[in-house]
Amino acid sequence: MLFENVSVKFVPGCRYGLIGANGSGKSTFMKILTGEQQPTSGSVAIGKDCRVGFLKQNHYDYEDVRILDVVYMGNERLWQIHCEREYLYSKVDLTEEEEERANDIEGLFADAGGYTMEADAARLLIGLGIPEEKHEQPLSSLTGGFKLRVLLAQVLFDNPDILLLDEPTNHLDMSSIDWLCNVLKNHRGTVIVISHNRYFLNEVCTHIADLDYQEIRLFTGNYDAFMTANAIALENIRRENQKKENRISELKEFINRFGANASKARQATSRQKELDKIQLEEIKPSSRVSPFIRFNPAERLGEKVIEASNVAKIYDRELFRDVDLTIGNAEKVAIIGTNGAGKTTLLKILLKRIEPTAGNVVHGETAKIGYFPQDAAEILNMDDRAIDWLARFAPREGVTEVELRSFMGKMLFSGDEVYKPVKVLSGGEKARLIIAKMMFEAGNVLALDEPTNHLDLESIEALNYSLSLFPNTVIFVSHDREFIRSLATRIIEVGDGTITDYPGTLEEYEEFKKRRAKANKNK
Repeated sequence: MLFENVSVKFVPGCRYGLIGANGSGKSTFMKILTGEQQPTSGSVAIGKDCRVGFLKQNHYDYEDVRILDVVYMGNERLWQIHCEREYLYSKVDLTEEEEERANDIEGLFADAGGYTMEADAARLLIGLGIPEEKHEQPLSSLTGGFKLRVLLAQVLFDNPDILLLDEPTNHLDMSSIDWLCNVLKNHRGTVIVISHNRYFLNEVCTHIADLDYQEIRLFTGNYDAFMTANAIALENIRRENQKKENRISELKEFINRFGANASKARQATSRQKELDKIQLEEIKPSSRVSPFIRFNPAERLGEKVIEASNVAKIYDRELFRDVDLTIGNAEKVAIIGTNGAGKTTLLKILLKRIEPTAGNVVHGETAKIGYFPQDAAEILNMDDRAIDWLARFAPREGVTEVELRSFMGKMLFSGDEVYKPVKVLSGGEKARLIIAKMMFEAGNVLALDEPTNHLDLESIEALNYSLSLFPNTVIFVSHDREFIRSLATRIIEVGDGTITDYPGTLEEYEEFKKRRAKANKNK
């Protein structure tokens, strides 16, 4: 049972964040709202004449379609009129009936927004980081993450009354996430969004729909407000239950002492009636479970960690050149930038996982690096059982299955789940298995490439907290603004063939960029 007896009303003008643990049924509930999946019982009612837009993941359906046309298809009526108009105008000789239709269709085209469709679609695509020179190309010319951006533009193009978005920030960089936040905040209809991005939930949501305890509860406010309200509500229930339990003990003690005493019989009867009326409020077991993550370096780390000199990298274009970086002990370094700028490439060069086109990288003699890749397949063996793969990284000979299970248990693998083949694990399970490997290895430097992509909110917060406790150097690539804000003491931004190295927090760096842009404007 994922959820039962859910009765909830989503109203226009409100933006709901649908949250819950992985596997709690969020995507299933979203598919029930769209009609893609039928509920076991109950029904969904949608307001009369309301248009529903749903972000799908079916980019394979449009591989050979021009990118602008994929976006136009989001408005089904306009797309049909546009196609008919193009067909009629392409014919040299029109029948009398077709000529009459051609006269009518121009007005229909105008009324449907046809004269601004190209500009509207281009605005959406550019906002999502897809440059104008790409718009005439087929969807197959883009990589997977950018294809999903086109599908997001498609669902936004129709400006539906009800907008349903399942993980819309996946594959978006920080600037595109900011753009999407502004679009959704200006949307006049109803928005229901599933996301694990805390910054996005805080910026966009007016309400939180919490799927837990096999039910959905609505809270007013954003994600931070929900966390506070939920903690207070649970604490109040526990406090009230404690008072009731204390009173129950008092009543039982009185009844046991004086129940057989004739002179106290009336008082004992009265207390028994009071006891019968007291009911403790049930605290259902939450589906939310947080992994226990702690990175404890096995060896001391010296002052020198990584030094890069005159580094350059060229593929089909130059990503960067003449890069000099020295990363020391205890720094928390965030590598940021737009998608495709070269963030992962820079990280892998610093880790000596790929060779630079020019320059060299030197690691400190004491540095032992634990690595979390963006693509789990880079280090996972898909044919291994999960526990057997983890055993490869045992710090010593003779590590027992009990010890392996202990590490996996901290990462929420229980019972026979430890024997699952790696290839059948979900994205979140693969991410947690790699984190277990990093804990096992006990590296004194941690390098992570977009670690929050497949984790739920509880796992993200557990990882976030563990990295804040880690005493040594952390280098990470991320688009998760809250993750960066809470950790980074140094920002390295990759973009436009250059690298900016800023010794400070994300807020300080963004203020620095504003001052720099203002100074350049005034020149």
